[in-house]
Amino acid sequence: MAPLIQWAIALAAASYATAKCYDPSPAFPVPSWNNGAPENLQPAFQSIQKKLEALVADKKFDASSFSVAVTSSSETLWSQYHTAREHNKTRPGDMNVDEDSIYRIASITKTFTTLAILQQQKAGNLSLDDPIDKYIPELAEENSGALPWKDITLRILASQLSGIPREFTMSDLAESFPDPTIIGFPPAKGRLQVCERHGKRVPCTRKQLLDALKAYKPVFAPNQKSTYSNIAFEILGLVIENVSGLSYEEYIQEAIFDEVGMPSATISSPRSDGHAVLPVIPNGNFWDNDLGIQNPTGGIFVSSADLTKYVRYIVTHFNSLVTGVNWLMPASWSVGMNSFYGMPFEIFRTEKILKDSNRPVTFVTKGGSLPGYYSLILILEEYGLGITLLVGGQYPLLAQIREIVTVELVQHAEAVIWRSIENTHAKRYTAVEPSLNSSLELAASPSNGLTLNSFISNGTDIFKTLIPIWVDQREEGVTEPWRIQLVPTYLYKNETNQQGEIWRMTISYERDDKQKHDIWDDFCIADIDPVSYDGLPVTEIVFWHEEGKVELPAWQVMMEVKSDTEMLEVQIDL
Repeated sequence: MAPLIQWAIALAAASYATAKCYDPSPAFPVPSWNNGAPENLQPAFQSIQKKLEALVADKKFDASSFSVAVTSSSETLWSQYHTAREHNKTRPGDMNVDEDSIYRIASITKTFTTLAILQQQKAGNLSLDDPIDKYIPELAEENSGALPWKDITLRILASQLSGIPREFTMSDLAESFPDPTIIGFPPAKGRLQVCERHGKRVPCTRKQLLDALKAYKPVFAPNQKSTYSNIAFEILGLVIENVSGLSYEEYIQEAIFDEVGMPSATISSPRSDGHAVLPVIPNGNFWDNDLGIQNPTGGIFVSSADLTKYVRYIVTHFNSLVTGVNWLMPASWSVGMNSFYGMPFEIFRTEKILKDSNRPVTFVTKGGSLPGYYSLILILEEYGLGITLLVGGQYPLLAQIREIVTVELVQHAEAVIWRSIENTHAKRYTAVEPSLNSSLELAASPSNGLTLNSFISNGTDIFKTLIPIWVDQREEGVTEPWRIQLVPTYLYKNETNQQGEIWRMTISYERDDKQKHDIWDDFCIADIDPVSYDGLPVTEIVFWHEEGKVELPAWQVMMEVKSDTEMLEVQIDL
């Protein structure tokens, strides 16, 4: 190849010299799970059901009930329910737990509060990047205390980056022991608000909240470090009331419960115990406790069926709620390599779950807990799936259900997806116009994804010309194993009819974990659009499934599927 051409290509691909990327994601288009997909996942659901039945057979879970559901973007694919064997004899609640049984979902309520804020931004009634004191006048007063309200925006509050304390009444040890001095504390000086005291569950008011905040100091400076705060969402609840002219409870009912179709959902305990899950636990469950001003952080009651509808709403709307916001994106890291805060989601990424690949799997979650109630929703964006887990009883049951459901579901879904990709994408193609002498071959596997195994363009083997220029050779001429992997863009040439599925080719290196690696080998800055030709992206490949064709715009070629016999004839002609 002429030195000038080689230099130009190397310059265009210069980003590859800064990092080697392994196992790119996403690796496949988001599945719809229609047309028999529940049957495809049936082995997973059968395995999960057996494991959950064995789990709750343990006597330590005699007083625990659960409701579990898995949904696609369009329908509930599977659900399972379990009723506690022990009940309160005078107030048993629901004796046959099913999809209509109602639980408290505690801090999952924060997602409803955040959704309300996003709705109000879309309506033009607020801005996520306005300081909070613009919407709560008391926080702009000179005597508002030491918390830096003018530097705390609505976005920062919703993303757990405000740096303000976690609680203003709950979780105080002065309320947890009759005599705190027996565990080493000095006598309490009575600094707590009179509301929400143990044995005196009187709901706190707006004034009590704002008065309490005057005495608090920041945990961190705003936007410095994430830490969990319930107060942040109580304040956002006040914003919703200010800009909507409705009470928090009225707004959530009209704008979310009614719109999504959640008839069981309330922000006060249901009048009837007919569907109430009422676990028997020491010191009593939290069913009847009115959280008052703290409702925006944890007040909602709802059934599994209706919470699953809400999860389905998130799966289908997360990137279209308001301009500039992808609701499932992280806002900051938490602790360690795998955990992140979103707005207000808690995000977990792991490379441990897949059997054949180190590709990370992302779980966008929100959990909640109040005495006797443990809840979790999980969004698997790349899989087009959502999970609802509700437990009345003990927390260890929720954690064990989470492990069983997520691992079994993801591993089985992977197998189904790659069988489908192999049938729909992994084929041999030759140019529709035979005189072009062009062909390519695609292969699919759980370990390598969808890969380009060969590419002849007008008689030229691209694997011997262009592609080697892209490949980063670091170790004195020794080339690490690599592959050309296709990554879906989730875009279509024809967006209206969802036809012309657009993918991009990228270089993925194969990590040999037996070899020693430099610390910075894990550093990867994604670059899916590194080089163009005549103004068109060299790496773009378009699948026209209806016609059995692929298009490579920069190469000015349309190819069609060929059988092995036809490919052999083409090779002989060549």
